[in-house]
Amino acid sequence: MSLRHLLISIFKVLYFLPMHQGRSIPWTLVAISLLTMLLLILGISGISRGDELATWGEYAPRQTMWMFFAAFAMFGSLFVPYRQLKEWAYPALVATIVLLVAVYFFPPRNGARRWISLGFMFLQPSELAKVAYILAISRYLMFRENHRTFLGLVVPFLMTCLPVLLILREPDLGTSLLFFPVLFAVLFVAGAKFRHLGATLLAGIAVLPLLWSVMSVEQKSRVTTVFLQVDEGEPQTGDGYHLWQSKQMLALGGVWGSSVTGMPLDDPAAYRLPAGRTDFVFCLIGEKWGLPGTLAVLVIFTGFCLSGLQIAAKTRDPFGRLIATGVVAMIGTQALINMAMTVGLAPITGLTLPLLSYGGSSLVTTCLGIGLLANVALRPGYDVAGQPFQFAKSA
Repeated sequence: MSLRHLLISIFKVLYFLPMHQGRSIPWTLVAISLLTMLLLILGISGISRGDELATWGEYAPRQTMWMFFAAFAMFGSLFVPYRQLKEWAYPALVATIVLLVAVYFFPPRNGARRWISLGFMFLQPSELAKVAYILAISRYLMFRENHRTFLGLVVPFLMTCLPVLLILREPDLGTSLLFFPVLFAVLFVAGAKFRHLGATLLAGIAVLPLLWSVMSVEQKSRVTTVFLQVDEGEPQTGDGYHLWQSKQMLALGGVWGSSVTGMPLDDPAAYRLPAGRTDFVFCLIGEKWGLPGTLAVLVIFTGFCLSGLQIAAKTRDPFGRLIATGVVAMIGTQALINMAMTVGLAPITGLTLPLLSYGGSSLVTTCLGIGLLANVALRPGYDVAGQPFQFAKSA
């Protein structure tokens, strides 16, 4: 089965499933499926461009193979009613915590302990932890009102800090940064008071020195590079080299990209982009398709997040609403951080661009989250009409 046939099959299932269940078509689900396919296509085009520029490896065929596994993960999380996942939410989080500890017993790869070797593949527990965390925090907050007190925020905060600290020590700064925006989003939707959310935000800022103290030398260097970047003169060295090359690649694409105007330079070194097919695939899309390509990525992600939030607003079930909010916050924040780091607005964190970057664990986890989002859209609390959240009327 080709990539084209796979994408068509995914769309047909997502489109016709609501009619088989006797319900009207949730057009937000159709929008999510279309936007997901567009991102997958753009990702393959960027990875293919990276294969052309690289001197070794062909990642595009492998990414296509991973799409089949991701499709199974998405369909699996789509067909099982999400309400049945309540009983598995806490055990899933505990299991991923165990896996996050287990990575320290495996040999490091590229100086980091992020993967568990399964022989035929490498499992990245931090990716699974994101989905497990969303389910667990949604389960904890769905019928509680104690989070509307400042002390009631302690348990959600601790549920967040444990995986964050384990992931940060791998080290994996990028993935660890995703948990707090997800926490903030689900607390807001669950009805936490603004002053308590503000206090939580200030508490998070207050612990930044502690996080800085446990960060590795490499992580600290990547943060300081953002403030020391130079756009003129000779290419920078060390951590600054990645940022220099990423901005250079975007500049080489120009307005219309090399697919239209050709390559302006014959120097292969100018097109050398470390981790181009993984962390910096956004730059490859910009080099190939120019400004229209990069704008398309921004617009599609924006449409994806708006459609996901509309799904969250339409369901009356608290668990489903919090799941949808958490998935949108996870994917949206990850995309924003990745694109910001490629242009020097954020530290280079090793965070992939959802659905576009090469990587099996990332792609499968993202599609797992999208499957949960579609799951909520198909089962909106037995009533597609939105209504205020249970605790939103409280003062």
